[in-house]
Amino acid sequence: MASPVLLFFTGLGTSLGINYGQIANNLPSPDEVVPLVKSMGVTKLKLYDADSRVLRSFANSGIEFIIGLGNEYLSKMASDPKQALDWVKQNVQCHLPATKITCISVGNEVLTFNDSTISDCLLPAMESVHTALVSLGLDKQVNVTTAHSLAILETSYPPSSGAFRRDLVPRVKQILDFQMSIGSPFMINAYPYFAYKANPKQVQLDFVLFQPNQGIVDPVTNIHYDNMLFAQIDAVYSALDALNFKHIRLQISETGWPSRGDADEAGATPENAKKYNENLIKLISQKKGSPMRPACDLNIYVFALFNENLKPGPTSERNYGLLKPDKTPSYQLGIAGVASKGNSTSNVGGLSPPVQVAYNSSSSDDGYMSITSGVAKESKMVGSMMLLLCVILVQLY
Repeated sequence: MASPVLLFFTGLGTSLGINYGQIANNLPSPDEVVPLVKSMGVTKLKLYDADSRVLRSFANSGIEFIIGLGNEYLSKMASDPKQALDWVKQNVQCHLPATKITCISVGNEVLTFNDSTISDCLLPAMESVHTALVSLGLDKQVNVTTAHSLAILETSYPPSSGAFRRDLVPRVKQILDFQMSIGSPFMINAYPYFAYKANPKQVQLDFVLFQPNQGIVDPVTNIHYDNMLFAQIDAVYSALDALNFKHIRLQISETGWPSRGDADEAGATPENAKKYNENLIKLISQKKGSPMRPACDLNIYVFALFNENLKPGPTSERNYGLLKPDKTPSYQLGIAGVASKGNSTSNVGGLSPPVQVAYNSSSSDDGYMSITSGVAKESKMVGSMMLLLCVILVQLY
């Protein structure tokens, strides 16, 4: 029997959040996952549903949870507040206070499905869930948000010129108004890997892996960027600023790198996943924000806890896990204080995310790509991200 991981990120002096996806038929039971997660030093988990087995197993563990309400529920929640009240009673209230549920993520990347029937339901569903929390006296301990794809941006280079898609601005602004009124974070899923996968000859690998490189300079702010994730994040901050939401909290709800992929999936290797995620964890441990907001903790969640063998799509989608289903690491970690076993040829370390991506016909062919990450089986979604950034990188390198 494979030995479980005893230590991963202890000693980093920071709280670490990980996405716990379960699109698989060979994962350990939630009861087995509890000591595993605690031994890794993980303090926050994000689910894509409200799995009662998981929430019961983690009772009195001290682990914080973001739970998910799937896109398939939005219409019911939007049209019938009683449905929202019943859902909160059955999936939140019954687990409190033993299980530390702090947030409900309503829907996932809804606005970039480009389907008004579901987009129209998002804000009303969020409002219904919040109203249910208020009626039960839970709104001070559980907040309500939704996760967005980077494809909600129309402009992203330079980062200081970041702007939301014009067709989405009315909906985004309404959602932001609501979130500001209740004090919940604006969540974004950010995956530099997809920019590299789309343009491996144009996007420098070191730039996306947080490795030493010349970086780029925003010609407007003169801010220097030495990694793509921070450039993506600051483009979102600029888009929020443009709508006069300078003070809303930004949270990175997903990011990571696959350790395996198909022949046409450039960069999907254990070595690169190791470098991306080890360097990401080091950044998280510094508790610093992006260059545009250095004092703002980004509260980053890495995807994912396990490889998920039933995820559809290319090989990479099933290989974003930190761990294999037998509870051993997907690759050797190189972080001080980390004990692990696994395949490795490099001395840098890592983590990973779930994948489902859908093409946005209005986006450019180049630039940042974003992946949807829920239980839905939609195909791929490419964000209209950083075309000009890629051009700048070509010029630099």
